[in-house]
Amino acid sequence: MAREFHVGQAFTTGQGLRAGFSRRDLDGPLLERPFHGLRSTLPTDALEPGISADHQRVLTIERNALRFAAYMSRHEFFSHTTAALLWRIPLPRLDGELIEVSVNAPHRAPRGSGVHGHQLARAASAVVVHPEHGVRLTSPAVAWSLLGHVLRYPYDLVATADAIVRVDRIPGPGGRVRAPALASLAELEAALVLRRKGVVALRDALPRVRRGVASRPETWMRLTLVDGGLSEPETDLEVYDDDGRFIGCVDLAYSRQKIAFEYEGDHHRTDTAQWNRDIEKYDALVRAGWRVIRVTARMLFAEPHTLLAGARHALSERR
Repeated sequence: MAREFHVGQAFTTGQGLRAGFSRRDLDGPLLERPFHGLRSTLPTDALEPGISADHQRVLTIERNALRFAAYMSRHEFFSHTTAALLWRIPLPRLDGELIEVSVNAPHRAPRGSGVHGHQLARAASAVVVHPEHGVRLTSPAVAWSLLGHVLRYPYDLVATADAIVRVDRIPGPGGRVRAPALASLAELEAALVLRRKGVVALRDALPRVRRGVASRPETWMRLTLVDGGLSEPETDLEVYDDDGRFIGCVDLAYSRQKIAFEYEGDHHRTDTAQWNRDIEKYDALVRAGWRVIRVTARMLFAEPHTLLAGARHALSERR
């Protein structure tokens, strides 16, 4: 069997024959068939150790998209949820593992097993090349605009936009920018097309977007507090003690009352180093006079009244 393709690489049957594979090799059990006409040296259902089923589904979609790129015509590009995932825009739980591929009119939308095809107006689909993967896909702003009729909850439309406009930075003295924002608020607004499906929900979400939100749960925390009748908290706040020493950066805060909200994701529990850093930071915050409200997924997504009650009680005490 030919060995010109590295592990995980997808290739067409024609490319396989030219590389030295036989027809028996191409149709045999040692190669996977992620899409019609494609072969891959890595099983499509290969599991990554130590990650959740939802994360595994995301990785599978990303992997299949990069495989499908070997088969795409020059008119095709990734869009909708697939483009969002390739840009690392956080999405809620996805149903299925279809990849979404678009073309501009008048070209016909692609069809086939495992693919959801779309036809988009050229004026409404800015297509770029991904800087890491080298594949054609919609820009981050256009990817967000195509989620308007896909995401069920308004908070998730805000959360995806929060992720797009966020500047990834290292907080504290001498902090630096690790990665610039994927797009600006102005670019998000410019991507809203009047006849785009879900444009009303997108326009409702845009004024609620903030630049300092680091995760989807933080967006949900912020909007839950505001929609529960409380004032809007500050995001990504750097906290220093009375001697000017940097304590840490908190997810959300009412700095005047010294109340911090910290979301406890699963990695905070399973990552020992993260767990130790959290304990040290919380202890330092308490010594500096802060009240820390630790928020779990259950509190946020299933019992938001618990979060609101705790926030109101803390504010009442601090007044």
